[in-house]
Amino acid sequence: MSHFSQIKTQIRNLPALEKALTDLEIDWQPGPQAVSGYRGQTHTADVAIAQANGYDIGFSWNGSEYELVADLQFWNQPIPVELFLSKITQRYAFQTVLNETAQQGFQVSDQQQNGDGSIRLVLQRWSA
Repeated sequence: MSHFSQIKTQIRNLPALEKALTDLEIDWQPGPQAVSGYRGQTHTADVAIAQANGYDIGFSWNGSEYELVADLQFWNQPIPVELFLSKITQRYAFQTVLNETAQQGFQVSDQQQNGDGSIRLVLQRWSA
């Protein structure tokens, strides 16, 4: 029986996920990588995050989104899994907005990190 938990996300764009992890200064490795769990069990992930205890965290494509894959019994991050995923999801959304708006000709003219953790972006586009 597998000890791995698979937590659904709304993450569908791998480059935006990778940029989000980098923004958050999370050391990650591109996949495919085997992430390790209980008693040497492994799960293939598209992005792997090593933990100091040897039990990894990963993100795996399930056909429609990237799920967080980990043996939660060995979670070894300074914050709970829900907050960890929330921070990644927020930064992923930020990267997605930047990418989509850049494709439409917008540029960031102002960016503020608010006290509540939200991000305020002001975008502009010059038209002829």
